[in-house]
Amino acid sequence: MLRFLLLSSLIPALSAAIAHAQTPRPGAASRQFGTIDGIVSDTNLTPLHAAFVSIVGTPIRIGTGPNGRFRITRLEAGNYLVVVKRVGYRPTSAVVNVPVQDTLRLSYTLEPIPTELPAVVVSERPFSLRMAEFMARRKAGFGEFMTQEEIAAKNTVYSTELFRKFQSVNVSPSRMSAMTEWYALSRREGANPSLGACPLAVFLDNVPLPTPFNLDLLPSPRDLGGIEVYAGPSTVPPQYSGPDRSCGVILIWTKDGGSSAP
Repeated sequence: MLRFLLLSSLIPALSAAIAHAQTPRPGAASRQFGTIDGIVSDTNLTPLHAAFVSIVGTPIRIGTGPNGRFRITRLEAGNYLVVVKRVGYRPTSAVVNVPVQDTLRLSYTLEPIPTELPAVVVSERPFSLRMAEFMARRKAGFGEFMTQEEIAAKNTVYSTELFRKFQSVNVSPSRMSAMTEWYALSRREGANPSLGACPLAVFLDNVPLPTPFNLDLLPSPRDLGGIEVYAGPSTVPPQYSGPDRSCGVILIWTKDGGSSAP
């Protein structure tokens, strides 16, 4: 009888211990993952081998196979900026939403560059070619500039905050989605991009980004080497001009070897 009473008193404690052991750890069950499955081809729909697909703000950088395909698994669900590059082709980018426990299928088409510049030998140059061009334009003084040192001095966590320092940029929220997104609008227009405001075109390391672009998807300030802002078509450098650049242009440069292609 005594043995039966002891066992009866232990059963609730054992049941509680088993239930506790089987309970998922906090955070493990809350993290949801998805998959990206994609293909990269040229304008003739020929698959491109050795094109590189990177996700800005992450260490992910993957090359396409001989069939032009790539696959990224166990990617936390959410919005990402995807950049696709290949030597001899114009890069492209897109903002994608990775679904929970599902596969997002993507297709990218790269336009070939018609001509290639002759090889250039650079000797004992203090800056890379792109940053040398940045410094030359800054010296000409036709736009607004923020150098790597000035970015570091701002000591901000989010790149979005950096654009509030430019006189010609209005950082405006859009609440069309579940989460607030921040866009760079021409201060001449102001207002919300969903109401017909004037968003600036954004380039990241010469890669054109979707317009309007959510600034929260940019790399961290610690990865940035410089920012240029041109308020209108009259000041935009010729190589970045175009029919959709009337609101102005923002050029963002990562540090050499930065996270736009980690």
